[in-house]
Amino acid sequence: MILSFNINQFMGTAYFNGRIFDGSIFHEDKALLVKEGVVAGMVTNADIPSSYTKIDLKGNSLAPSLIDLQIYGGNGKMFSQETTIESIKATYEYCKSGGASSFMITIATNSIEKFVEGMGVVREYWKQGGKGLLGLHMEGPYLNPAKKGAHVESFLKKPTIEEVTMLLEKGGDVLKMMTIAPECCDTAVIKLLQDNGVLVSAGHTNATYDIATKAFNEGIPVATHLYNAMSSLMHRAPGVVGAIFDHPTVMSSVVCDGIHADFAAVRIAKNIMKERLFFITDAVAETKNGDYVHLFKGDHFALPDGTLSGSSLTMMKCVQNGVEKLGISLEESLCMASRYPASLLTGPVRGVFQPGAVADVVVFNEKFELIDL
Repeated sequence: MILSFNINQFMGTAYFNGRIFDGSIFHEDKALLVKEGVVAGMVTNADIPSSYTKIDLKGNSLAPSLIDLQIYGGNGKMFSQETTIESIKATYEYCKSGGASSFMITIATNSIEKFVEGMGVVREYWKQGGKGLLGLHMEGPYLNPAKKGAHVESFLKKPTIEEVTMLLEKGGDVLKMMTIAPECCDTAVIKLLQDNGVLVSAGHTNATYDIATKAFNEGIPVATHLYNAMSSLMHRAPGVVGAIFDHPTVMSSVVCDGIHADFAAVRIAKNIMKERLFFITDAVAETKNGDYVHLFKGDHFALPDGTLSGSSLTMMKCVQNGVEKLGISLEESLCMASRYPASLLTGPVRGVFQPGAVADVVVFNEKFELIDL
């Protein structure tokens, strides 16, 4: 179960009798205090204020709600196909079913008009009090055709200052993340995006190790879906993967389903990158027409020609795979699904239970099943 609190909720709540993960470690003898939608602190069970309503966790685990920075749709709705508030609502419900209460709705390479349309819908969703949505993630259209993956090549292009300025004017308030190929974008474009608060990520890129490293050194802080649609690590051409591994600070998302990348490859990356690696779902919904046709293949989605086009993951399944397939601790797997992606965001503190942080929580059992209290 995910619990999201409205800041107008003044009744204090105390969660006790469970394993409470604060973003670093588990506490088995503490209670989490929540008031007015934020974390008020952690106390011993004996010190729970009498004014707080107690919620018994019944031995289950409680953690900061998970965060998905790349998801295209859910529950049968693809945002690029049905660019509506209903699609965002469906995606939010899908995210919640997998332990995430915060997400970045994503549109893959498309027409500029489609991106602008999406910006307007995101803005209206917020105006109507829509929950969970962090903003719009534009994955494209400024990508390298050599690494287009499932993206529609006819929409790919190189950016101009004029076009990016227009996008920022149309939707600078909702455009929060953009995946670009650094070798296809002038540094002035990247700087313009960053100066306007857009999180720029390197992806769908065929950059060399040197070009990628230069882009990271100049301020791109993150890469999109490690291994997928980027130049590989070769012993004489380390590529983008090598640049990510070798860089001291750059982070990267990864799709941890064993299909987008073998679990052994993700484990190797984790051993190298430590806290710089985090989970996304890269999840889509099945579509039968339009520019993107995603066909469900049992445990993933593919284009009609067989090209891998998205996952059927939830964020909690990523956490489970981290523990069961990668062999990492539950604490670290939870960090990869909450605290680490949250570190890339501006605004309210998420992903940790520290005083003043957003008090969205997820409750689950030893089988990674969400629990309804």
